[in-house]
Amino acid sequence: MTTTTSSMQTHAPLGSTLRIAIVGGGMGGLATALGLARNGFTHITVYEAAKDLGFVGAGIQVAPNLARQLQRLGVWEHLATDAVKLESADVRACASNEVLVRVPLAHVTERYGQPHRVAHRSALANALFQGCREAASYVTVHFNTNVLDVDFGDPRILVKERGEPGNGRWVKADIIIGADGIKSVIRKQMLAKHGEEDRAQDTGQASYRIMLNRTQMQDDPELLALVDANSSFRWIGPRRHVIAYPISDHTIFNISTTQPDINFAAAPTATYTTRADKQAMLNVFQDFCDVVQRMLKMVPEGEVCEWKLRVHSPLETWVEGKVVLLGDACHPTLPHLGQGASQAIEDAAVISVVLSRIDDPADINIALRIYQRLRKSRTEFLVSQAAAAGRALHLTDPEAQALRDEAFRQVANGGPNPDKWLDRQVQDFVYGFDCVADAERQWVKLFAQEKSSANERSV
Repeated sequence: MTTTTSSMQTHAPLGSTLRIAIVGGGMGGLATALGLARNGFTHITVYEAAKDLGFVGAGIQVAPNLARQLQRLGVWEHLATDAVKLESADVRACASNEVLVRVPLAHVTERYGQPHRVAHRSALANALFQGCREAASYVTVHFNTNVLDVDFGDPRILVKERGEPGNGRWVKADIIIGADGIKSVIRKQMLAKHGEEDRAQDTGQASYRIMLNRTQMQDDPELLALVDANSSFRWIGPRRHVIAYPISDHTIFNISTTQPDINFAAAPTATYTTRADKQAMLNVFQDFCDVVQRMLKMVPEGEVCEWKLRVHSPLETWVEGKVVLLGDACHPTLPHLGQGASQAIEDAAVISVVLSRIDDPADINIALRIYQRLRKSRTEFLVSQAAAAGRALHLTDPEAQALRDEAFRQVANGGPNPDKWLDRQVQDFVYGFDCVADAERQWVKLFAQEKSSANERSV
């Protein structure tokens, strides 16, 4: 059912009075705005530096835990026609194309109530934005607007629209949510307030993100079979891998790689994306199998983009007064579990629920602390699991590779999967978890604990 302004939920006691400013209009920021509107908040403003949604073409994993939240937000139907249901996932040896393991994914629907799907990243962004437009009485999105500073004491942000004269203007809010990504201004200022330096960390890895359309592949039957399949394909090699799958109703084949960070190495302060050289990409994967070689050679000149992959050490806190961090601003992760956007949107769902439960503005900080307690350990664990998955996929020692590849072959006999994205225990933790049900179940207990702690601090 489509979310419309008239169908918005209205049970938040402070929904009509609190002014909420969201810094960043990415997946997390848009989902937060829509989640708050769905929970009855009526004064929500999003500030986004880009001139529009700005999502460069790429695929995205729509795992059961993400689909569950998109359905709650009422935007699933905007994405449904683009999404492709995965029925299996291959892990293959990079040079030989040997299928080390083929994992059927029928159990995902049976076990978690939703299939595992993949979709176009821009389709997800547009679905969330369409939801915000349908909630336009409650949500205002300002593009082309930079947030330059934050005042934690008297909550407000310094905003400047591109082309606007002067040094910007201060905007007051009752709650400020920093959903401004790995380069977060809000996180930087929060750390500075405590005398800490903001240090996003280079991982030494980068990623090519590529899309081939069906027409480009139509004269190669083997590649056309890949885009027609309801499957994902991962080729693994020393320090590198390639993952690919169909999106947009099998009209596009999405390809994402991970490889050593070479192009950015000499320029650590450069932008996190760059237009890359096709031949350089081919050189990186020259020892991969012919199937991968043919795919990469089909990419038109000038259409190779490379991303620097960065993470951040766990933060001591995500909360300062009535200012809070969300998504990549506080737990950026490597892409190997396909959970970056999912966890940001889970954050959005939980913060919307906890803020809708308070009936006194004095309890805003308590609600934000509860959100942190509900989300911090889960997201930090998944960040660590994504890093571990990358290490397992990128082994360089031949003996370790042989042991890992044999472990892949033993998955059919009930062994653990070295590719943690496909491991049943990890899937249980990720897909089987309902963050909203968890927040609602724990709210009363956590509120009492945080209220007691706040009273002790005030004595």
